[in-house]
Amino acid sequence: MAGSTSDPDTPASDPKLLREDLSKEYYAILDVVSNYDGWLLIVKGWSVTLSLAALGLAFQQRHYALFGLAAVTGAAFWLLDGLMKGYQYRYYVRMREIEYTAYLINRVTLGGLYGEKEISAPRIDMTWNFEGFPVDEEFKKRQRPPTWRQSMRRKPGRPERPKPRPAQQAMESEDPDYRASEPWRREPEEIDWDLRHRFGWSNVMLPHVLAVVLGLLFFIVAAALNAANVDHLRL
Repeated sequence: MAGSTSDPDTPASDPKLLREDLSKEYYAILDVVSNYDGWLLIVKGWSVTLSLAALGLAFQQRHYALFGLAAVTGAAFWLLDGLMKGYQYRYYVRMREIEYTAYLINRVTLGGLYGEKEISAPRIDMTWNFEGFPVDEEFKKRQRPPTWRQSMRRKPGRPERPKPRPAQQAMESEDPDYRASEPWRREPEEIDWDLRHRFGWSNVMLPHVLAVVLGLLFFIVAAALNAANVDHLRL
């Protein structure tokens, strides 16, 4: 780190040393995050393979308990997927911290389309959520209609995602195209919300939720038919 240099003529507070350390840490974290994506795909692949195998074997062997096994298998991989996604998300938090710190150290004014904005690097995590926006005839930002997921969250009795992020809201209100704005830190409330609700993210629960739903559905139907002596599926 910056304070551990062995050169007595180099001050411990030299921002150049911190900039180098931050750059090394950032791209090391980026490699870890990329590796997690590969591991998560492996988890999803095993979930689909084993769940489908259990469902197919249940129909072949006419043992409806195997439907329940398919559901349990999907739930287990769903849990594993969510746990690993939580570990990966913690690296995103640190990436944003580095982006904000790097802005304070190495921001420069370039002009051009950036105008008077001070630009810094890296900012991969900050700009990942930028999706663009519709504009009117005067090139002003128009309000985009809420998505179906946002509409679901607004129903009475459903918890709403906290909106503390004052830095991001200030940036978006000042300039909706915030790709060159000052990076903002992830608020503690945002981090807490994401980690507690990560199992409900679509990229986490799919395809495991399909195996759980199908397994439970077939298990209940087969058990009911067996109890009514309609079918010969056995436990």
